[in-house]
Amino acid sequence: MKENKKLEGKVAIITGAARGQGAHEARRFVSEGARVVLTDINDSGEEVAKELGEDAIFVQHDVGDEDQWNQVVNAGVETFGKIDVLVNNAGIFNPGSIESTTKESFELHFRVNQLGVFLGIKSVIAEMRRGGGGSIINISSIAGLRGYSDMIAYCSTKWGGRGASLAAAKELAPFQIRLNSVHPGLVDTPMLNDHTPEALAQYKTAIPLGRMGTCDDIAEIVLFLASDLSANVTGAEICTDGGMTL
Repeated sequence: MKENKKLEGKVAIITGAARGQGAHEARRFVSEGARVVLTDINDSGEEVAKELGEDAIFVQHDVGDEDQWNQVVNAGVETFGKIDVLVNNAGIFNPGSIESTTKESFELHFRVNQLGVFLGIKSVIAEMRRGGGGSIINISSIAGLRGYSDMIAYCSTKWGGRGASLAAAKELAPFQIRLNSVHPGLVDTPMLNDHTPEALAQYKTAIPLGRMGTCDDIAEIVLFLASDLSANVTGAEICTDGGMTL
């Protein structure tokens, strides 16, 4: 009996896919039958695409550049014929107090975490409408649900992306384009390298389930939202933080 794969026949774009959560999501999507366009500003994403074979391509991509977004969408359509799913996974995190955060750092957070989300949503609408609908998943953070010290740029832009998610979910629902956001807490990825060991130890004490999240935890939620299993889900904010925000 043939295995029923959850994303069979779907084509997805996943940003920030050179490492961490994005790379893990790309591997999980392909394992469930999807064909994937991996993008990242880091060209090491090419190696992840090669690992995945004929079901994946890589496009080097600055998510804050509208022309590059159009190139990504065109590459996906030319290679795989359509776009069904977008995962806005790319993000940056450079912690700092209000006084130590520079204008340049704040602008870079905005460009990646907020403008990049908007441009991604905008770029796929025409293709998703042409295909009769689609699913957009924005990877946010618990910093888009709560305020945290020494994270003003990150919190501000993750809250902005959260607002974009809700506004877009409302506007795009008539076209059967679903839009949901995922809000991880502490996840064991290279991004945690930006935290001091002391800060990590303090954060871990605030996790009721007693462990950090994993890329597997996030990928399974993203897979659900990308698949037809979540066909009636839009505008949801799924918190996967081990209970940190309780």
